[in-house]
Amino acid sequence: MMADKSTQPAAVLSPEELDKKVADLSYENSRSRLVEIVTRLEQGNIPLDEALTMWELGEALARRCESWLDGARERLRAAQAHVTEQTDTTAQPDTFEEADQ
Repeated sequence: MMADKSTQPAAVLSPEELDKKVADLSYENSRSRLVEIVTRLEQGNIPLDEALTMWELGEALARRCESWLDGARERLRAAQAHVTEQTDTTAQPDTFEEADQ
């Protein structure tokens, strides 16, 4: 007699495996899926095994979102540094000209 699939425990994935599973998701898709998981967990009425699996996937999605945000922050810092560098380079000749006069 075959066991019902719904009573079999889901395959437990390591955090690294979950990270690989969500690695190709965009920030928006990761965040949307995370919001769905949080909503379902807050509603309750989920078997414990399923809730734990959802929680673990939510953690991986949160790490993915954080990774995207870290990348965005780094890009902003680089852009700000570039603008500051250009502004400093542009401003310096004027300073020298004023000093020569």
